[in-house]
Parts: sequence; structure tokens; C-alpha cells
Amino acid sequence: MKRRLFERLGLTCVSTFLILILATLPSHAQDAAVAAAIAEASKSSQYVFNTLLFLMGGFLVMWMAAGFAMLEAGLVRSKNVAMQCTKNIALFSIAGIMFWLVGYNLMYDGVNGGFLGSFTPKVIPDPGSDPGSYSAGSDWFFQMVFCATTASIVSGTLAERIKLWPFLFFVIVLTGFIYPVQGAWKWGAGWLASGADTSWIKTVAGAEFQDFAGSTLVHSVGGWAALVGAIILGARHGKYGAGGSITPMPGSNIPLATLGTFILWLGWFGFNGGSQLAIGTISDASSVSRIFVNTNLAAAAGAMAALMTNQSVYGKVDVTMVLNGALAGLVSITAEPLTPDPVWSLVIGAVGGVIVVFAVPLLDKLRIDDVVGAIPVHLLAGIWGTMAVPLTNDGATVLGQAIGVGSIGLFVILCSVVVWTILKVTVGLRPSLEDEIAGLDKSEIGLEAYPEFGTGSQRI
Repeated sequence: MKRRLFERLGLTCVSTFLILILATLPSHAQDAAVAAAIAEASKSSQYVFNTLLFLMGGFLVMWMAAGFAMLEAGLVRSKNVAMQCTKNIALFSIAGIMFWLVGYNLMYDGVNGGFLGSFTPKVIPDPGSDPGSYSAGSDWFFQMVFCATTASIVSGTLAERIKLWPFLFFVIVLTGFIYPVQGAWKWGAGWLASGADTSWIKTVAGAEFQDFAGSTLVHSVGGWAALVGAIILGARHGKYGAGGSITPMPGSNIPLATLGTFILWLGWFGFNGGSQLAIGTISDASSVSRIFVNTNLAAAAGAMAALMTNQSVYGKVDVTMVLNGALAGLVSITAEPLTPDPVWSLVIGAVGGVIVVFAVPLLDKLRIDDVVGAIPVHLLAGIWGTMAVPLTNDGATVLGQAIGVGSIGLFVILCSVVVWTILKVTVGLRPSLEDEIAGLDKSEIGLEAYPEFGTGSQRI
């Protein structure tokens, strides 16, 4: 307490001393000195607040990794829970290393209206360096956690029937190359970006492609990779039978999945709010506040739309649909959380929730096994949210959005087909039938998440 008092007294004395010095200067010199001091203070405060936004937004998005882990752990069967936990902590770690080693430069270094950045091994700038109005390290951290989110999406779709190491190898390629290259097209000032050297897209479409926080660049990328993987990998054993029959395989822990959804909901405020990229002015602070409100409204509308649609269509409410409805609302608003008014935010989020209710059974009819519903949530709602941007943003057009969605989708599909196919014909993707039936916790991890409840377990 005394130390704080002395520190305050010291600061007061220094401030008084500076004021006295300024007062003794000639009038014109005094005015110039005061103006310079104010400008420097303003610059410093913007640097501090912008860096703080990156760091706080970044650790909120990192917290989404826990949300994905809990959501997936709750929606898979108990014999595969430890596997999902392992995949999620491993994929986040891989993303952190690969984005540091090569991804960041591919996405941001010297793109200049082109298609990719640099392969030079200079990694990121000194984390404490000053590239402008924020710390370089805070920017890298914020961008890295977005990269990891993309990989988390793939994990849930392919749960319960993919081996650990082939999946992790795909994550290396996804986080180190696929995500950064397409991310460079927009966020790295590439050919889809506003102000790029080559602006033919603006001539053709009337506007550049717009994706504020990543409905397409993050969520649909993960969704496309998951969709291709699910098709090449195939469905879980026993999921689909003859004559179009479908065997339900309910998750092991609905409270855990609900917790995961709320964690993701919380993390999304960092995902969307942090994408303002500045909070050092009144205007930026107001924008971040508006983004928070719109993000929350879209999530709530997505959950309620899924709940009511589920009740109307099926006569009862499926809680997993409601959980995914909230997430679909969040994904939908992510492409443009700033320009909508609250009513439009409700509409955009609600459509995302409805998409989930109809897309999940559609995938089953197509015999595409998506364990956690990530394809409807992240791919389909991501496309919807991106295409909805022109509804509230005059700087976007339907054609410009379609070009962005289509080009990124095609790139990710082609890359994913190549990587998944190579893995399938070399090391193989699936465990043996016996291992899949017994559960991947035993065959791949060697440790069950719920040993007390496993068949054949001995209780002490």
C-alpha cells in the first residue's frame, strides 16, 4: 500500500515538474511542446489499447479450443472421448508451431495482390517489435488462434473412425499451407482484398470480396476440408444400413456438449470483436461494442430458430440441434458483424439455425456421416453468412461474395482431395473394424475417458 502511494506521489511530482518547465517556455514553443506531448500520448494509448484488443481477443479465441474439445467429447460415444480430447490438444499445438514456422509468412509477407506470401524461414517479427499501432507479437497470436479454429472444425466431423496420426498429418498441411494460402487472398492483401494491386474482381463484380471475421476464410475452409474427409473416409460402421436405414448414435454427455457450446459462444466475442483490429479510438470502441451486441443476438436467434423449427417439423426438440443452431447463428454473423442493425442480426442468425435443422438429415440421406454437425454449422451457415453480407454492407455485391466463396471452396476441395487421398493409399485413414467397434480410446490412445463405465472394467 505504501509502495503504491509513493509511486503515485512520484508520478505527481514528475507531472508537476514537466508542467512548470512547459510554463516557462515561450508561448509558441509551449504550444508546440504541448501538442507534441498530446500526440505522443495519443499514439501510445492507441498502441496499448490495440495490443490489448489483440491479446484479449486472442485468448478468447484460444478458449474456443476448449469449447470444441468439450462439444466433441460430449457428442461422441464414451469409447471415443479420450481420442477427441487428444486430437484437440494436439491440433492446437500443431497449429501454433506451423503458423509460426511457415503459415504466418505465407499469409502476410509480401502478398501484394497475389496468391501467397513468402516461404522464407524468417518466421514472425520480434514479438516485442513495433510495426505500427500494435505489438507484432499480439498480431501474430491473434492470427494464429484463427488458424487453429479451422483445424478444430475438421476434428468433430471425422470423429470415431479416423486414426490419430493421419489426422494430425492433415492438420499439419491444413494449418501450415491450406489455410494461410487462401487467407492471404483476402486478409493478406491478396487478389480478393480491397486495395490490392490487381483489382479485376472489383471491375467484374463491382466490389471486393468481404469477410470481416471469417465465415468463409475460417469456417467454410474447415467445413470443406471436413466434407471431403468425410466422403473419402466413409461413415462409421453401422451408421447406415440397407434400404436407407439410419442407426442413431447419440453422444455420451449432453451437459458437456452444452458447456462446450457456451464456451464457444463466449470465445466468439473475441473472434468477432477482435477482428475490428483496433480499439484505441472512440469510433473503434463503439464498433467493438456494436459487434458484441450483433454477435450475441445472432447466436440467440440461431438457437431459438433451431428450437422452434425442430419442434414444428419433428414434434419435439433435439437439444443437439439447439446447440448447433446457436453455433450456426454465430458463424452466420461472422462475415459481417458490424454493419447490421439488431433486427438484421436476428434474421441472419435465425436463418443459420434453420439451416442446421434441415441440413443434418439431408447429410444422412446422402450417407455423409458428420458426427457433430460441423458441416451444416461451419460450411453451410458460413456460406450463408458470407452471401448475406450485401444485405447490410453497401461495399459488397452478391457476385463479389460468390467469387470469393467459390474460389476458396474450390482451392480447399482440391487440396483436401489430394492430401486425404494420399493418406488413404499410403498409411491408411481408418482403424480396423475390431478397433472401431471397441472404440479408439483403447486402440489409439490406450486410455479410456470413462473406465468405470466401460464394458469389462473392474471396479475397486
